[in-house]
Amino acid sequence: MKEHLLNPPAKASINRRQFLGRSSVVAATGLVGLSLGASLTFADALTKAQRDSMTPDDIIAMMKRGNERFRSGARADRNFLREQQASAAGQFPAAAILSCIDSRAPAEIVMDLGIGDVFNSRVAGNISNDDILGSLEFACAVAGAKVALVMGHTACGAIKGAIDNVHLGNLTGLLAKIRPAVAATQFTGERTAKNYAFVDAVARKNVELTLAEIRAKSSVLRDVEAKGKLKLVGAMYDLETAVVDFFG
Repeated sequence: MKEHLLNPPAKASINRRQFLGRSSVVAATGLVGLSLGASLTFADALTKAQRDSMTPDDIIAMMKRGNERFRSGARADRNFLREQQASAAGQFPAAAILSCIDSRAPAEIVMDLGIGDVFNSRVAGNISNDDILGSLEFACAVAGAKVALVMGHTACGAIKGAIDNVHLGNLTGLLAKIRPAVAATQFTGERTAKNYAFVDAVARKNVELTLAEIRAKSSVLRDVEAKGKLKLVGAMYDLETAVVDFFG
């Protein structure tokens, strides 16, 4: 994970080992991410030792700070080519993200992440199925990711389609997986796709139900979570404010 430090030299280039050591000191002072004018180039990808040194809560905190940088316009000045080269021989992502295919909600970008930081599975409505579960099991139980994040977003088209009971080819079956969230959402007001407050309430409930389904259908992930090596969390990304709201 990569973060701005307070007043670093312009266009400085450091490796992740140096960054992690220095960022822990800055974080203790509460100053991480406050330098809007500073520019920092990150040269390489996460190592196994660096990823393993972080707890799930550490990783979630860094994702939150990355989102703070994104929405303040202070994203890290990354060298993606160097990250690609450094990760080509092996990968040690800290988290696995299940998110929607919506072009406005790219998880890596809105949380200021780089190549090799996270696994990302994207499907309309951020639903779970056997293939998604297998992917998450590989990411967390085999490859060592410590956080599994399900991220929905506001004004989601798949959620609207489920509310409107849309039928269209293979999309019909996908939307059927979201429809239980429509029924389970407690809401006072107009329960239609035209009411964005209801759409967003259903989207959040859909994240909650997806997390519950992951736990119910994957004994592998349940076991890893029970051992404290994995944290399953949900989030909602607001398309208007750019805030990622973590919960669960």
